Amino acid sequence: MRSPPPPAPQQQQQQQHMNYGNPYQPQGGGGAEAVHPAFGGFMSDPTAQMGFQVGKSAVMAGQEYMESNFNRYVNVSALKHYFNVSNSYVLNKLFLVLFPWRHKPWSRQQRISSNGQDGYFLPPREDLNSPDMYIPVMAFVTYILLSTLLAGIRGAFHPELLGLTATTAFGIVIFEILGLKLGCYLLSISNESQLLDLVAYSGYKFVGIIVTLIVAELLNRGRGTGGWAGWSIFMYTFLANAFFLLRSLKYVLLPENSSDNARGAMHTVARGQRNRRTQFLFFYSYIVQFGFMWILSREEAGPVAAAT
Repeated sequence: MRSPPPPAPQQQQQQQHMNYGNPYQPQGGGGAEAVHPAFGGFMSDPTAQMGFQVGKSAVMAGQEYMESNFNRYVNVSALKHYFNVSNSYVLNKLFLVLFPWRHKPWSRQQRISSNGQDGYFLPPREDLNSPDMYIPVMAFVTYILLSTLLAGIRGAFHPELLGLTATTAFGIVIFEILGLKLGCYLLSISNESQLLDLVAYSGYKFVGIIVTLIVAELLNRGRGTGGWAGWSIFMYTFLANAFFLLRSLKYVLLPENSSDNARGAMHTVARGQRNRRTQFLFFYSYIVQFGFMWILSREEAGPVAAAT
């Protein structure tokens, strides 16, 4: 009879257990030299390194091309001014859009540059009356998500609703911007900053629409924006938005003695041109906004949509 073999050392048993437990762990000598043969030496291959360099150069060239062509149509430095906001500005601006009745003054604040001649408007962070694009963009996205959420609560959600709501809202915004651009051309408003101001002001209506959808949904108990409650909330938010636009756009369309931000040259508006701008301001603030806000706040009744 032979004696049993001597037991293996504890460290060797643990090493064998670890190797059997992980079949992908290399069995040979450890360290950084143990590389899977399928990937061994790939990163150090000169051909692979040259491919990485060519790809990196192509990405950088594409990025520079996109930036140069994008800056040709959109002034990025000017857009940064409209997104320079703070938390306090956003809260106060939302309150101003919904309750603009007793706000004074409406004129924007200016700051003289270091040369003492040119002046420029303060950013939204420092001036409550300055238009911004942060609130309109966030309100636009919130409106799309809120509309589909309310439809889902009423049981009227379908997969095409999100795309349909986004397409309708985006189409209205594009149509309104094109109309503003045409109005600026007919009214001889050639300053680029004035056009961006009009685009920013056109997005504040989504704040009133969001309030209309939420309050009407609560008061009507899930029956949409119809009934006297829905129409009452809609009329208030519409009048508040119209009054806000009428006061805010006065300095853009009806400047009595304004200065060009780029040159600082003083100019006045002729009497006939001023009358046309007044009519355009009233038509845009009341007639156009009423139609757009009514279309965007129109909701299908949940039971009817579910029955169909």
